[in-house]
Amino acid sequence: MELLFLEPVFKEAIWGGSRLREVYGYNTPSDKTGECWAISGHKNGECVISGGHYDGKKLSSLWDENPQLFGHYPGKQFPLLIKIIDAKADLSIQVHPDDRYAAVHEDGSLGKTECWYILDCQPGAEIVIGHHAKDHREMELMIKEGRWKEFIRRVPVNKGDFFQIEPGCVHAILGGTMILETQQSSDVTYRVYDYDRLSDGKLRPLHVKQSIETIKAPFQPYESKPVVELIPGANHTHLVTCDYYSVDKYDITGSCSLRLPEYFTNVSVISGNGSVNGVSLSAGQHFIVPAGSGEYSLEGNMSIICSNPQ
Repeated sequence: MELLFLEPVFKEAIWGGSRLREVYGYNTPSDKTGECWAISGHKNGECVISGGHYDGKKLSSLWDENPQLFGHYPGKQFPLLIKIIDAKADLSIQVHPDDRYAAVHEDGSLGKTECWYILDCQPGAEIVIGHHAKDHREMELMIKEGRWKEFIRRVPVNKGDFFQIEPGCVHAILGGTMILETQQSSDVTYRVYDYDRLSDGKLRPLHVKQSIETIKAPFQPYESKPVVELIPGANHTHLVTCDYYSVDKYDITGSCSLRLPEYFTNVSVISGNGSVNGVSLSAGQHFIVPAGSGEYSLEGNMSIICSNPQ
């Protein structure tokens, strides 16, 4: 079965930088490029197939017209969205809704459960995960009174760390960090706080009401411990399984074969070089292994991150 390679879509942001071009060789639009939407069927940044039988087809069209490629996975839209995010500066303090809230308040959108794999970060880098309010009432007061230092929970990060971000979890990627994000196919973000910075001379809009309605309090860390195993030709790390996806990392040093699960697999090459089924690969490439492919063969010295819908 033919693999589906995709053309990435790029998003500029006031917090973006130039590392997507410097690290992966992408043809980015500017030195303020914050996001690479690497595997996306979302209307706000949709990838097209690059090469092969379906060359030039939008991923959403393929989803509608060729459901067998995705194992007839249930749902009206491609379920996951894979990004690489380059945060030169801090992202806003934000939160995402769950499916139920988004369906009612965001015109039927999916909610946004996501996870982060830290591709690289500066020494001493931190991210925001969670908050310090003891209950919902204190959370609301802290936000309305702007007690940000007291409210925000910062944690140190290192290259190779992994975090699962559930709906209702306050979070922010901070400057000097580059991540690979696996998420539900949703573009709903509620800004809690944006440091009073200006974009085109104006404050960016906040979503205080929606944030207060969706933030869970008190904060409860997501308990996830990656599981590592050696397989022929690779070091396999299972990062997480949740209701929407499972995510695995493979550090390949030689030749290995991976078996496709029930539906399809998204694959991102995050470092190194190699091949898949004899097709050359390099860091920054992304592809989908369609349903019915059975085993696929990988070779080289490279690291990949795979995600499967649940």
